[in-house]
Amino acid sequence: MDTSELKDDIIFQKYLRGMEFTFHSTWGIFSPRDVDAGSRLLIEYMEVKEDDICLDLGCGYGPIGLTMAKLATTGQVYMVDTNFVAVEYAQKNAQINSLDNCKAILSNAFSHIPEDVKFDVIASNIPANVGREMLSIILSDAKEYLKDSGRFYVVTISGLRDFIKKNFRSVFGNYKKVKQGRSYAVAMAIKGLKQKNDYYMEDFNR
Repeated sequence: MDTSELKDDIIFQKYLRGMEFTFHSTWGIFSPRDVDAGSRLLIEYMEVKEDDICLDLGCGYGPIGLTMAKLATTGQVYMVDTNFVAVEYAQKNAQINSLDNCKAILSNAFSHIPEDVKFDVIASNIPANVGREMLSIILSDAKEYLKDSGRFYVVTISGLRDFIKKNFRSVFGNYKKVKQGRSYAVAMAIKGLKQKNDYYMEDFNR
């Protein structure tokens, strides 16, 4: 069987947050033919300000990070992944979409991110099979790398919603369900925000 054509880049266009992107991907990285539903849900509901310093944790070929880069026009975006092919395509897609305020780094979660970088926003489409040990490392390191009042967004399958809620409250002291979709849930925690006996915090933790 001739597989030469299968080695060509998969190329598609996508509108995310009302902005058009061109993506190149390849077989062997996550969701190569289209932006997956979990990432789309996260992209739609994450808040990114124009001067934010952002991190896309587990970037794949870059849809979350590149959306951040278009929203944070005067900010900076780091994209990291453990898959070197994904990192190569994330960087390629940044160039294709003329985004010079983002860069992709090969890193096992935060292992190769400079220690002096602090983020306003960290966002991640966490795989269901990441394992509780690795998830614990990610949550702890995310808190360390966030600025005060920095926001950590995750999207997971709905079955992990209660696990995320418990661990966000344990690590960050707060939890917010941002959006519940049919199969995925987006949650957020804020560094330095603790649960108090006031109305706002009660509303935040519902």
